[in-house]
Amino acid sequence: MDFPSTPLPEKGLSRGEVLDQLRALKADDRQWEEGKVFGLIYDAGPEHHELLRDAMALFEAENGLNVLAFPSIGQMSHDLVRITASLLGSDDPRSGGAVTGFLTSGGTESLLQASKVARDHARERGIANPTIVCATSAHAAFTKAGELFDIEIIRVPVGEDFRADVDAMAAAIDDRTAMVVASAISYPQGVIDDVTALGALAQERGILCHVDSCMGGFFLPFLTELGHCDVPFDFRVPGVTSMSADLHKYGYASKGASVVLYSTAELARHQVFMTEDWLGGFYASTTMAGTKPAGPIAAAWASLMALGHEGLLRLTAETYAAARQIIDAVNANPLLEIRGEPAMAVFAFGARDSAALDIFAVSEVLAKSGWHLDRQRHPDSLHLTVHAGSVKATPAFLADLEEAVRTVGDRRTEDRSTTYATGV
Repeated sequence: MDFPSTPLPEKGLSRGEVLDQLRALKADDRQWEEGKVFGLIYDAGPEHHELLRDAMALFEAENGLNVLAFPSIGQMSHDLVRITASLLGSDDPRSGGAVTGFLTSGGTESLLQASKVARDHARERGIANPTIVCATSAHAAFTKAGELFDIEIIRVPVGEDFRADVDAMAAAIDDRTAMVVASAISYPQGVIDDVTALGALAQERGILCHVDSCMGGFFLPFLTELGHCDVPFDFRVPGVTSMSADLHKYGYASKGASVVLYSTAELARHQVFMTEDWLGGFYASTTMAGTKPAGPIAAAWASLMALGHEGLLRLTAETYAAARQIIDAVNANPLLEIRGEPAMAVFAFGARDSAALDIFAVSEVLAKSGWHLDRQRHPDSLHLTVHAGSVKATPAFLADLEEAVRTVGDRRTEDRSTTYATGV
């Protein structure tokens, strides 16, 4: 998008003028409070958002770089890591009892850090130019990691069920492979890869196995407790050496807060950067950034403390029920189908026959009614991330979807774009 330039004012604006301009800037943004944004936003209700804003404001000025000056940040960070690790099986003897990790700014940074750790671990083993093997469904952040850290990313096509093809992954592994990736869940179709098989493959080949659970880390444990998931995916699976889980997704925290975990402290140490190679003294950082905002850390801590186990379980149950309602309605429509077998509340759907219905034309009609859905290719699909805020909007969405399909008929759109994220 092209944005007009706002010049630096010669004289500073008043508080009221600044806020008025900010409200004007937001006028064209999607109204996520209505539950019409299936992605980007995770809404646990207005009272919860008010709590997050208060927590962010309370720690607006503090710097998360130095927990000696601000021990409260260290305490909250420790709590968030330990809670996440516990949800992902660290308390089970099968995990080895040494799971540890760090807070990051989001899922992308968690995957970047895990990739860098894999690279450095491989170099210690004498592999100068390591590779990472992952499916085409694995997050784009792995490709970014390859560019940033000089790692060759080998992407393997998924199977017909959109899961990572274990045999194809095995064939792609060679003496340079540092790590194999599993998704639980994958973003594009919301399926869980065969983590048990990929973990065993990693053990057999003597390499690392990262489970990207950025989407599922704060959903699948509760879905399992509710009896809707019985697929092993966490540190209890032999061979799993690292995991990532986003607090700002189904942990309903403010952006940006994620956790990256490692099965041992020996692995985790590769993430820590330390130096005295400058005039400023000893410098250490556990993340890509040095200075980092404390507000999101406080908001994430506040979110988990306010919701607790009971609240997260309830939100999971409500969200899953809404997602299943949409999935069942889509599959009942003779022109539509769900892609694969989504495990939780993230999924994609499209036309059973692309010649009979253009799903991108359907998305244009839905957009006119205020709905925001991402678009995907291979095959053409619309992507939904159902969250607690979507529950109230589900009946309206299903009605609008049915009407959009009827309205589009055999019309096609020339716009085949599938933009997922942009930077300015």
